[in-house]
Amino acid sequence: MIIRNIEQKVKLAKLLSILSFAFSFAIVILMMMFLSKQLSESRKSIYILDKDIPILAKQTDESVNRPVEYKAHVNVFHSLFFTLTPDNKYIEYQMKKAMYLIDESGIQQYNNLKEKGLFNQILSSSAVLTIQTDSIFLDVPSKFFRYYGKQRIERKSSIVVRSLITEGYLKDVPRSQNNPHGVLIERWKTVENKDLKNEAKNNF
Repeated sequence: MIIRNIEQKVKLAKLLSILSFAFSFAIVILMMMFLSKQLSESRKSIYILDKDIPILAKQTDESVNRPVEYKAHVNVFHSLFFTLTPDNKYIEYQMKKAMYLIDESGIQQYNNLKEKGLFNQILSSSAVLTIQTDSIFLDVPSKFFRYYGKQRIERKSSIVVRSLITEGYLKDVPRSQNNPHGVLIERWKTVENKDLKNEAKNNF
């Protein structure tokens, strides 16, 4: 009888020890998860100094703003590629900046325009080319975009307005000074570029 009581007490003590260990282990795991979450949240808090006064700024999830950055990248590229003046150095500067934002498909289009004599025509006719963005369609899962805009070509004797539709795909790349959005346009092509309006200028 005494031996049986001792065995029961040993079993009870063993069970209590196991339960205590499991409970302690669970508390440790929960504390680690809590601390990890708190650390992650604290890293999203950034302090900016404004005249030696710290101001709290919150870091947002990159995926939330990514579609906005994609559209901004597409807009900046088209602005650089299609905004030109009768200045050879300015044209080269614009194209050089634009080529940081696109793959070889951009270089190919640039070379095609160069072979067709577009840039020489701009210089000889003192034409000023500007672009106005109408809208940008973006399919985020496939990273496909379609750009809709109007190109204005102003010469000494006339003003031409052309519709411009291009499309391509976007690729995430490391951010850099020349590519702050960290996006590269791929497989870019012009779908439409036709005259909408051609007006003679009154030079009187």
